Amino acid sequence: MSAMTSATTSGDYVVRAIRAEEWQAVKRLRLVALRDPVAGIAFLESYEDAEGRPDSFYQDRAARSAEEPSGARQFIAETPDGEWAGTLTVLLEEAGTTDWAGQPVERRQGHVVGVFVRPEHRGNGLIKALFDAGVAWAREQGAERVRLLVHEDNPRAQGAYRKVGFVPSGTLVPFVKDESQTELEFVLEWPS
Repeated sequence: MSAMTSATTSGDYVVRAIRAEEWQAVKRLRLVALRDPVAGIAFLESYEDAEGRPDSFYQDRAARSAEEPSGARQFIAETPDGEWAGTLTVLLEEAGTTDWAGQPVERRQGHVVGVFVRPEHRGNGLIKALFDAGVAWAREQGAERVRLLVHEDNPRAQGAYRKVGFVPSGTLVPFVKDESQTELEFVLEWPS
């Protein structure tokens, strides 16, 4: 089943991969996410930086996510009236390479980034539906596990990730915006 053509329904939401022509909606949701009270520790860019990017940046991002095959896939949860209630992106990391932080990647894995659910849609299981779609896509791509990084001072996100099955790996990474702070690696692994 292709992640591009498949969609799952969770309650009142349809969870699916974005399409290239939806770049404007990708941009709008990113700007909403960057206004969240914890955006400073949850995302690596500021609202001002994201707002100042040219449209071509968002067009390219959406097009790359929609490509087959792709090294990244962005998923959204859509309400019946077309509102995008939440999103997450999975990046594929190849064994034998280094990740964005310069750490060695030991096996093919998915790396979840850009997780956001609008406040009015939180607490109803939507985050699990988004993660289910992202993890399923990573597995289809041959990933052996999925990981993410979460700031040490973001207990709301840590709790949400635990609820969907991720656990701390024990790996700590300096926070790219302030190396005196730490991010925790959470992982979801499955039997080989």
